[in-house]
Amino acid sequence: MKSRQPRLDEQRGRVVQFRPQFPRSRNDNFRPGHQKCSPVKYVGKYARGEDDGYHHRMVNNLLACVVLCLIVYCGIWIADTMAQMRRDQDCVLTGHTNCAPIKVRATTQ
Repeated sequence: MKSRQPRLDEQRGRVVQFRPQFPRSRNDNFRPGHQKCSPVKYVGKYARGEDDGYHHRMVNNLLACVVLCLIVYCGIWIADTMAQMRRDQDCVLTGHTNCAPIKVRATTQ
């Protein structure tokens, strides 16, 4: 029985080109033929009317900013206090003296 040698085109395989169904455009999500519709049925119920309370929102934004600044300040203060305590503790544990000098007012006689 003779072994069959594959032909040259069978060795390389076969390339099948796929063409897109729709022409490419800048927006690949756009499909012609479909009308533009919102995925949400009615968003008008979330719209604000004439009286949207702009002043009230700005006051709340200002209060939120003040609270945020206070939280950041407290966090920095706590971190600085912990770092100072660690420095003092390291100084004492290494056997140094005068790690935490005491400030005394000079008295005149």
